[in-house]
Amino acid sequence: MPKQTLRLGVLATRRPPVTRWGQAQLRPSGVLPREPDLAPHSLISNENGVETWYLGARDMVLFSGDTSHHMDNLNSGRPSVWVVLRGQDPALCDLACVTVDPYEGEGFASDLEATVEAVPMPAVIHDAVAAFVAAHHVEIPFKKRKRQPVDPNAMQSSAPRILPPDEKWHIRGERK
Repeated sequence: MPKQTLRLGVLATRRPPVTRWGQAQLRPSGVLPREPDLAPHSLISNENGVETWYLGARDMVLFSGDTSHHMDNLNSGRPSVWVVLRGQDPALCDLACVTVDPYEGEGFASDLEATVEAVPMPAVIHDAVAAFVAAHHVEIPFKKRKRQPVDPNAMQSSAPRILPPDEKWHIRGERK
């Protein structure tokens, strides 16, 4: 199965809490088409309490079997990259997954421990995904199965619906 691996850098934004009882939120905000010369978990900027962090790089793998999913993403009104984070501390959080498969991204959304965000897909990544889809997509035609007509009187069942008493399962100690 052909596959292609792209290494993407991930940016996240940490906003201060809205109330004094709340907590700061760390959310993915973008991806970089190339891995920058920064250490993972580096603070890039801090403007009025809104911090931008470089969380590190992650491999995104495109598989030829998923090209129809990638086409759905590319043909949507807003092509996206799904980023999955575990943890809210930018210095310790785990970059769990980066994907352009919308169904894989949606699957991570049910994980209560993860933060999943669909961030805009940069043009360079869009072009790479589109080239991969063009090279490896195979259209599979839909075939509706048709039921075979069955004559209920001609059929012989392989087993009777009610077993005779000597073929039934019995609980230990129970009399037949």
